[in-house]
Amino acid sequence: MLNACYYALPLMLCLPADAATLTVNLDGIKPGGGPLTVLLFDRAEGFPKEARASQRHVLPAGKKTLALDGLTPGQYAVMAYHDEDGNGELNRLFGMIPQEGWGLSNNPKVTGKPKFKDAAVVLPESGAAVTLHLDY
Repeated sequence: MLNACYYALPLMLCLPADAATLTVNLDGIKPGGGPLTVLLFDRAEGFPKEARASQRHVLPAGKKTLALDGLTPGQYAVMAYHDEDGNGELNRLFGMIPQEGWGLSNNPKVTGKPKFKDAAVVLPESGAAVTLHLDY
């Protein structure tokens, strides 16, 4: 057993030490049913299309915080929406205008298609927290 520990120690020391946690807090959520969907984007390409997100998490109604662990330090954008009708997608008028509560990291004022650079946050090795305000 001691032999196994002796050989495992160098491997454990080689694990990435640069894994960081991004804590996402959601506020402004209207009471009522429906889960919250949190999307993490690690690049501008495809932002904010749900299919292009690097991570997708569905939180049950009532939960307002999510810890995204094991991330490489860098630049990320977060989008969240309140799936009030529980259909698994953000309802949009004419395919563009959100009809359910939604928000972006940095809470930018959006008058057209959201831009990654406006929602991007820097995640240092020490971790970070962002608060998204959902607009309805």
